[in-house]
This record gives sequence, structure tokens and C-alpha cells, in this order.
Amino acid sequence: MNQLRIGTLAGLFAAAFGLCWAGAGLWDSMDNTLPAVPLLAPVVLALIAAVLLGTALSLRARLRAQRERRPDARPVDRMSAARAVVFGQASALVSALVAGAYGGFGLFLLLERMEVPNRRDQALYAGLAVAAGVAVVAAALYLERVCRLPEGDEDDPTGPMGSRA
Repeated sequence: MNQLRIGTLAGLFAAAFGLCWAGAGLWDSMDNTLPAVPLLAPVVLALIAAVLLGTALSLRARLRAQRERRPDARPVDRMSAARAVVFGQASALVSALVAGAYGGFGLFLLLERMEVPNRRDQALYAGLAVAAGVAVVAAALYLERVCRLPEGDEDDPTGPMGSRA
């Protein structure tokens, strides 16, 4: 499994940011009403970040207990850890796109439409969505780091991720 690259995530963020900023400007220039930023956007992203962080902390504690050979240590199933990492990677990629889109839209609102009181709230929601998207990316990178195998342990079936499958 390949690791996430910060450059890939930053590129997705920048592309979505630019496209959404330009699209909002084009949409507004045709005298169309701009869509509203949903209040639940940052909430959902923050919940995903919390789930990823909770999974990472749980796996980290279980792996530490295994390394210290505690008698109550539960083994970590390799497939479960791999699924968690894949979920984290997918969440990070989508969150980079979503955060970029909300960032571009929020910047457009800040620069062009700050005189409308409702749009100030929309810009705030967009900013919170960007912050929550960054939190998802950070939690996914941490989860990936927690589940990374040490060098040379790819073929060891009794390695740090638990017993034989």
C-alpha cells in the first residue's frame, strides 16, 4: 500500500480551491444566486476526523500493549488495520478536495460579498469546513503512521500487527 503524499493532497486542495473560486466568480457574474454553505459541512468533517483519530489512538494503544507483551493485549488484525488505513487515505483525499472547494468559495465570499450579512456567516462556515478538512487529513496521516510496519516486517506473519491470519 502506498503512503499518502503531502504534495498530492496539497495539489488536490489547490486545484479545488482555484476551480471553486473561479466558478463562484463566474456564477456570480451571471447574476445567479450563489449556493449556501451548509452548516453541517464542518460538523461532518469534524466527526470523520474524530473517528480517524479515535481509531488511530486505539490501534496505537493495542500495538503498544503487544510490543510490551502485556498478558491482556489483544492482537491487531492486519486486515482491520489495512481497512482503517484505506478509509483514512480515502477520507484524506476527499477532504482535501472538499476543503479546497470550501476554501475557494469562502475566499470569494470574503473578497466579493462581505456586505451581505448572510454571506459573512457562509464565509465562516466555509472557513470552519476548511479547518475540519485539514483535521481529517492530519488524523488520516497519523493513522497511517500508527499502522506502518517497521522495515523488513512485510513478510513476517507474526509481526507487530498480531498473530497469523
